[in-house]
Amino acid sequence: MSWLASAALQGAVYQRLRGDAALAAMVGDAIYDAMPVDAPGGVYVSLGPEDVRDAGDATGRGSRHDFMVSVLSGTDRSVGFGPVKAAAAAVTGALERDGMVLEHGHLVGMWFLRARGRRVENGAARRVDLTFRALVDLG
Repeated sequence: MSWLASAALQGAVYQRLRGDAALAAMVGDAIYDAMPVDAPGGVYVSLGPEDVRDAGDATGRGSRHDFMVSVLSGTDRSVGFGPVKAAAAAVTGALERDGMVLEHGHLVGMWFLRARGRRVENGAARRVDLTFRALVDLG
């Protein structure tokens, strides 16, 4: 079953982002596993949707996870794309570093797939959605 590693991957991604010094310098502790009820001020990061497919073969079980991490400008309407894009680059750097350990399964690799930057909330806020692909070996 390919959904087995989803929670483990999400937890590892969250911990990696929370522990990254470059990202913390930009957003502090404003890294969320779920969108906050009230958007914080300044730039913040939120884990987003995930699509999972079976990636098993004759040698064992595995899963392919395409997941989104969003970087948003929050309630501070004076924040432009610059700080949001800089934080998005820090997210990418953190997630592409080797050594991420999962509680269940083994991370074979993680790759950046695409990003989309846009104005939201009638042009008052900025948002960058980053999509990554992770391949997990389930043994």
